[in-house]
Amino acid sequence: MAVTSFEPLDPVSFLRRSEHVYGDRLAVVDGDRRLTYAEFGDRCWRFAGALDRLGVVPGDRVAVLAPNVGVMLEAHYGVPASRAVLVAMNTRLADRELAYVIEHAEAKVLVYDHDFAETAHKIAAAVPFDVRLVQAGGADDEYEQLLAEATPLCRPLEDETSLLSLNYTSGTTGRPKGVMYHPRGAYLQALAMAYHLQLTADTVSLWTLPMFHCNGWCFPWAVTAAGGVHVCLRKVEPGEIWRLIREEGVNHFNGAPTVLLSVAYDPAAEGGAPHRLIVGTGGAPPSPAILGRLADLQIDVTHLYGLTETFGPAVICDWRPEWRTLPLEEQARIKSRQGVGNAVGQQLRVLVDGVDVPRDGTTLGELALRGNNVMLGYYRDEEGTARATPDGWFRTGDLGVLHPDGYVEIRDRSKDVIVSGGENITSIEVEQALAEHPAVLDAAVVAMPDEKWGERPAAFVTLKPGAQATAEELVHHLRERLARFKAPAPEAIFFGPLPKNSTGKTQKFVLRERLWAGEDKRVK
Repeated sequence: MAVTSFEPLDPVSFLRRSEHVYGDRLAVVDGDRRLTYAEFGDRCWRFAGALDRLGVVPGDRVAVLAPNVGVMLEAHYGVPASRAVLVAMNTRLADRELAYVIEHAEAKVLVYDHDFAETAHKIAAAVPFDVRLVQAGGADDEYEQLLAEATPLCRPLEDETSLLSLNYTSGTTGRPKGVMYHPRGAYLQALAMAYHLQLTADTVSLWTLPMFHCNGWCFPWAVTAAGGVHVCLRKVEPGEIWRLIREEGVNHFNGAPTVLLSVAYDPAAEGGAPHRLIVGTGGAPPSPAILGRLADLQIDVTHLYGLTETFGPAVICDWRPEWRTLPLEEQARIKSRQGVGNAVGQQLRVLVDGVDVPRDGTTLGELALRGNNVMLGYYRDEEGTARATPDGWFRTGDLGVLHPDGYVEIRDRSKDVIVSGGENITSIEVEQALAEHPAVLDAAVVAMPDEKWGERPAAFVTLKPGAQATAEELVHHLRERLARFKAPAPEAIFFGPLPKNSTGKTQKFVLRERLWAGEDKRVK
């Protein structure tokens, strides 16, 4: 008997539907280029066909290095439509970090924006196998030629728990980990984001959040599912954001708190928005001052929480209508909570030794998540996967309390991870890079509070006997090896002996206490 009650959940299907339902409506604004859903769909299926002509077969990895422009958006459909695996690369990483991602993923093709031509050739030369390079844009635009010559292709999805994409994040060992996404999770997470951020066919969504972050929190698929408009943005500039709000009718965007601050206090903000904007933010809760400022500008903020391992925001500070009448300070206190599981996930847990903590708002435990919007695991790292999911619940590494109303609030971190402006920085990665300097004997890196970025890295360094190095020299050394945002500022490098316990292990908690004295939490 034919099965009529099951179809694999596939985020690519959102475009096929919107191509049919909204084919004549605007889908993408990318600089001077404006595409209807019919035109957008055609380009994505041709992207898949082009990969087929290049010899890419299902399961091959295809990397993309580009800002939030058309090629990156099209890759979120074209690559999975070919049933290859998408590797959206962090444009902020250093060349050797990008080369590691290409090598670890064993990417067969690297599609890159013309602004990254030099970087693409450097990283391709650094890996021990041949990578097919395809430039998009600029004088040597091969991408458009390949699309023009390709036959449209969209292979059916056979397994909704197969590998859809790889998203690389820093791991506790210092090496980036490849987080494996599956089509089922991306499909459901996209629907959750469309629901919680109120996306509709009237939505005009601006790409302020990098698409390389958790596949843009699954919004490349969510906005399309709603039949909304994607407005691409090559670079986050507050003045340009306000122009697009007013001229293109942008009524939705996502971003780190630093993006909200820059938008709220830019001179172009004068007069506010001509209509209500819905904004999703994560990384740090908005303060009463910024909430008040944004409200005056007609910007309504939703606080989200998630990780690369959870397809982006798995937790939302679900806002109750009765809270709108509370004083602004009280609203900010509530919004400082990370919240509850989103509509497609399991309810999160706060655990101590595998046991749930009471709902008392004081007992500290580790946040654990489970559900369709949790990763398959770490690519080529079974040991790391087992450590992260010891009992079928993913351990986030964030410590928090459970309030009587069921909302979670993060208070500290159990892992040496610094979240700065929405970017994750692994302490050991910076420490290992510092250790490569000939004058450094020992180093410890911890988070310190920062008004702009929430947190930023601070380094405590012990030099070898007789050796000399300035803070500026160490910063230069780090920036040659790591992404710029991972390097502490010169004023955040402190010289001297490190506190040790009886076994010789550095007592990082002593260093953190020194930097966080006076703060009520150890995260910001």
